[in-house]
Amino acid sequence: MRVYLADKLPDEAVDQLKKLKLDVVSNPKATSSELDAGIGRAQVLIVRSTVVSESCINNSPELSLIIRAGAGVNNIDMKAASNMGIYVANCPGQNSIAVAELAMGLILSLDRYIADNVSDFRTGKWNKAAFSKADGVYGKVLGIIGTGQIGREVIKRAKAFGMPVIAWSRSLTDELAEELDISRAKSVKEVAENCDVLSIHLAQNEHTKGIISKEILGALKNGAMVINTSRAGVVDEEALYSELKSERLWAGLDVFSNEPEFKEGEFSSRFQDLSHAYVTHHIGASTTQAQLAVANDAVDIVRGYVQEGHVRNWLNRCDQTDAPWQIVVRHYDKPGVIANVMTELKDADINAQELTNVIFDGKRTACCTIQLDAKPSDKIMKSIRTRQDEVISATLLKRS
Repeated sequence: MRVYLADKLPDEAVDQLKKLKLDVVSNPKATSSELDAGIGRAQVLIVRSTVVSESCINNSPELSLIIRAGAGVNNIDMKAASNMGIYVANCPGQNSIAVAELAMGLILSLDRYIADNVSDFRTGKWNKAAFSKADGVYGKVLGIIGTGQIGREVIKRAKAFGMPVIAWSRSLTDELAEELDISRAKSVKEVAENCDVLSIHLAQNEHTKGIISKEILGALKNGAMVINTSRAGVVDEEALYSELKSERLWAGLDVFSNEPEFKEGEFSSRFQDLSHAYVTHHIGASTTQAQLAVANDAVDIVRGYVQEGHVRNWLNRCDQTDAPWQIVVRHYDKPGVIANVMTELKDADINAQELTNVIFDGKRTACCTIQLDAKPSDKIMKSIRTRQDEVISATLLKRS
């Protein structure tokens, strides 16, 4: 089996893949344009931020598994992968601390003008009077949008700096807020109205795209900070740009729209000329500690796929099929049993939407559950049940 690495993985992780007797192709400077042409005979593709488009998927005939070495998968065309029967998996939670550290770093940098301090020093300018006007973050209210693993790591660090926290998340309950020792807001706007710093920690999907809207940004007090280390699309970037250009708000951004697809080179962005914006190079997860943890998790997913045929963290699996019927067949574990059952169903033009087969201790018997799009007739059920040298029992059930 061949594994294609479209982004840099630590040498230790690459060595682990090779120990699995896999053919590893490493192209850490790959661009999405290169991937569009296909990845040859590779069955597994591992990426970090490189875009995996429909073209890449359609031009890679042997591709069966895409692993995002990180949490978010908005750089992968999920619909195209699903249409081609390609597993998509991710490695969530492994880089939470790294992203939280950067979020806090951006907060402190904006408050103390650290980037401007360094920039002036390197060009021979001394401006102590201007750079001595920081407010300090102690006592400032931190607003958190999204209390998943990263959001919770930010909360821990903010509290160490003496910052009270108000948060909103779809999953945040009163009980969890009490456990985290934070205030729970009923809406994103309520957070914006009551915080000095708004830090965003959401995955991008149809529910979160543009959730930090012009209205939300307008609800922030003058001089407030917006910290985005999640995804560019969760913020109305036009509205944010206007707020920064007017110098009403400050922003620390690790993500922005139209980021360069290449790993290094010249580029231009409208944010470059804004004094109230500090922008980093989408490096939230880019610490040695985090990258090793993520890479090891990706390797473990590959190992499970190769050795057991199991994909951990499989994201594009249908939660529940629409099949209204299912048949449960307890059978002897020997060749041809399931094939014969499937033939009976095929001859009746009944589609099996999902099949699960488990083996009992001793490896003599098994149980196969098949979800069906139509009800088998009594004749078909009788035909299956009378295969007494193969089938122990067959039960037809109506799914709720």
